[in-house]
Amino acid sequence: MDMINLKINGIAVSVPKGSTVLEAARVAGVEIPTLCFMKEKNEIGACRICVVEVNEGRGFRIVTACVYPVTEGMEVLTNTEKVQKARKTTLELILSTHDKKCLSCVRSTNCELQKLCLEYGVDEGAFAGFKPVYELDNSTPHLVRDNNKCILCRRCVAACQEQYVGVIGANYRGIDTSIGTPFEVGLSNVPCISCGQCTAVCPTGALVEKDDTDKIWEALNDPDKYVVVQTAPSIRATLGECFGMPVGTNVEGKMVSALRRLGFDKVFDTDFAADLTIVEEANELVERIKNGGVLPMVTSCSPGWVKFCEYYYPDMIDHLSSCKSPQQMAGAVIKTYYAEKAGIDPKKIVSVSVMPCTAKKFEIGREDQSAAGVPDVDIAITTRELSRMIMRAGLNFNALPDEEFDNPLGEDTGAAVIFGATGGVMEAALRTANDWLTGKDNTDIDFTALRGTAGLKQATVNIAGNDIKVAVASGAAAAKVVMDRMKAGNPDGWTFVEIMGCPGGCVNGGGQPIQPQFVRDTVDLKAVRAKALYDQDAAMAIRKSHESPVVKALYSEWYDGFGGHKAHHDLHTSYVARNKYGK
Repeated sequence: MDMINLKINGIAVSVPKGSTVLEAARVAGVEIPTLCFMKEKNEIGACRICVVEVNEGRGFRIVTACVYPVTEGMEVLTNTEKVQKARKTTLELILSTHDKKCLSCVRSTNCELQKLCLEYGVDEGAFAGFKPVYELDNSTPHLVRDNNKCILCRRCVAACQEQYVGVIGANYRGIDTSIGTPFEVGLSNVPCISCGQCTAVCPTGALVEKDDTDKIWEALNDPDKYVVVQTAPSIRATLGECFGMPVGTNVEGKMVSALRRLGFDKVFDTDFAADLTIVEEANELVERIKNGGVLPMVTSCSPGWVKFCEYYYPDMIDHLSSCKSPQQMAGAVIKTYYAEKAGIDPKKIVSVSVMPCTAKKFEIGREDQSAAGVPDVDIAITTRELSRMIMRAGLNFNALPDEEFDNPLGEDTGAAVIFGATGGVMEAALRTANDWLTGKDNTDIDFTALRGTAGLKQATVNIAGNDIKVAVASGAAAAKVVMDRMKAGNPDGWTFVEIMGCPGGCVNGGGQPIQPQFVRDTVDLKAVRAKALYDQDAAMAIRKSHESPVVKALYSEWYDGFGGHKAHHDLHTSYVARNKYGK
């Protein structure tokens, strides 16, 4: 490999030919500020915050570090008076059209623009003049788009394009440039899949999840309401980041403790419903294999992926498993089985979910998601919203004791825990399908070929003497690859396919904690967060969903065994072909 030798602030560094000044600086341990840059996704040099001075033998001049290639013998200065002045001026120009309501902005103290302005001592009124005013787009159930806070970095555009859907982009030119949809229609009128990846990369408060926490506070303060909460598998591996803990810290016990102190009547684990999902999906897969059903069967746990399929591959809906997602299964069981056992009218139950995914806000309003005649789940919030509730309540999260979920809907298996990582649903389902098809208790249950953060993984697993080909995809772009192959006649011979709407799965969901782009560029968040889940799985006594004593009891007492009609009524759903220009 050809190497280039240069100096960054007098520090000698050697990097591969073709590297940029920004990459070289990071090798030297020097952080150059950026706003628009996203590694391998949005390298456009648009914001001009990363300017530095370089000397290639002709004297020093200013260039943008994120796109400028290094050359042999180059000298780079990243923090001169001239550079600092240029960055400060650029920040003041950005602020000239920015809605500076920082005190009421949900991103205050976690805003990349705010941080840089503080560091460079900007004058927020330096360039008073024309200031465009935009109406909020809150047409969808999952996010609010506020162009008054947009800085035109285009990171959201890159994230949306990475997800293949590409429903937002730059409209108009010059001072009138804005990020919007085609013809400036609301997001509800374009084929947005509600994944929320745009909210995870926005450096300001221009794109945020729709906050539903006030609805929860109202329910908690209503003596006539019985408010229960469930938390998704991945939340325990990410919530700690909101309170300064290292990425990948498992905070399950403190999370339960916090929810109980917020006032919820019961704190349940969505993992319990993940075990139900596996039992139902494994049963459905076995039925399709034995009875000539539509194959390959594709998982249906990710509402962003399901919506993607309904929009872009409506003729392939029959491949989707009819199983509800774990969120919806938990809600169904809470308002049927649990409500009857506890003697509570389902109409008085407010069922809340804490999810890694903004698409869950859309999912709770879908048709055919009401096992008890009322919505399975009433309110879905993100990891970020839960963290704000904890802060608002004045809870010292890091000092809370570890507590356990409430029973009986708080018990789970290792198979359920790994749902939050890409490949986890597939691995969990295969553990159960393997036992059922072989008729024995198999001990070799780690399907490691399905692990990792690659967008598309394939494997062949031997079950009951038969080689079964499976595929795992995460992110809508990878989903498109899989669906195109299936549409072309499934030349890979897949029998079972897992698809997650977000790259890396739920641990990287659109509702997860905001991390600065520098962290996202330099830390594999997906892998580190997923490790926390796999570590918990490995340490658990029961690692197969069908072996859960609570699941067994539920099917024995309530559903009359696996594969019964009542279970199908409560735990399965249906899908619709969606118009790309409407809801």
